[in-house]
Amino acid sequence: MSVLDLARPEIRAMQPYSSARMEASGGQVFLNANESAWAPVGDDGLGCNRYPEPQPAALVEALATLYVVRREQLLVGRGSDEAIDLLVRAFCRAGEDAILIQPPTFGMYAVCARIQNAGVIEVALQADFTLDVDAILAAVTPAVKLVFICTPNNPTGQLVPRASVEQLAQTLADRALLVVDEAYVEFTDAGDASVADLIDRYDNLAVLRTLSKAWALAGARIGSLLANAEVIALLKRIMPPYPLPLPCVEAALIALSGWGQVNARNHVAIVRNQRARMQEALRQLPGVREVLPSQANFLAVRFDDAAAVYRQLLAAGIVVRDVRRYPNLGDALRITIGTPDENGRVLSELKKAAMSGRGVTGKPASGEYA
Repeated sequence: MSVLDLARPEIRAMQPYSSARMEASGGQVFLNANESAWAPVGDDGLGCNRYPEPQPAALVEALATLYVVRREQLLVGRGSDEAIDLLVRAFCRAGEDAILIQPPTFGMYAVCARIQNAGVIEVALQADFTLDVDAILAAVTPAVKLVFICTPNNPTGQLVPRASVEQLAQTLADRALLVVDEAYVEFTDAGDASVADLIDRYDNLAVLRTLSKAWALAGARIGSLLANAEVIALLKRIMPPYPLPLPCVEAALIALSGWGQVNARNHVAIVRNQRARMQEALRQLPGVREVLPSQANFLAVRFDDAAAVYRQLLAAGIVVRDVRRYPNLGDALRITIGTPDENGRVLSELKKAAMSGRGVTGKPASGEYA
């Protein structure tokens, strides 16, 4: 059985759009795409009057080298969000098929499924936010075409063990495509705990990577899907013809250059160091119930009164993520690890409340009166 047997038959059979850039290469005078012959003001030789390559060769090569896959195993698009959407549209028939997720987790998996009118089956993480592999496998029905797991998980920060990923991929063979979201994998203590090397072993395994986090390019929207070459070719059939703006491609190539990689890795090292510092400091504060263990660039923190803490920080100009709507996180905020100065501001604000005798709850401390 081919992994493509899991995909929608009408997508496999469709004639994809052939863009002007796909029709010819090596030309000198381009009169086939109805573009402007003149570059815009301020273009500085970038060539924004011309449509970009659908999959820029230099960027694909740089990313394939970075992630240690073959070029035909990589699709680059507008962040991980685009790859998630393409996967759902390619594999899930509206009103018939479904995805499986483990809340609390990244919300776009379910959003993309619901836009497609695909079902969403939920298997909650365990009480300690670890993955329950047996429960996931027990919940997979013939309708489930995609199983998403996020590692390190957003918003909790835990890493899924490699053995669990491999068990899922092996057991789901011929049943579902396992999609492993590694948006935060560069921040793990191991340095890079990616499972992309398993793609050659399991044709039903796909891995999401992004330049938005560790590579500081959230505004450029560059994400990659690493998967079996057949899956990549299928998604190219339904991808918009010109997904990557030239300035974004240029920014990505600079970030992936030799000195760009040194810069990114230096910042990742700072984040890891600051994460450990913030974990310890937050645990010492009155009103903090728990700081969840994290291998990402953020910490999920339980408070006695998370709403009051959120308002307190916002009043000081500090914006954190309110994750109280997520299952089993009704008392939590997610705090991204910033610069040492920014992290110091967070701790300073929370310590001010503690020194005033009100803790970080916004309420009088034990034994005191309002």
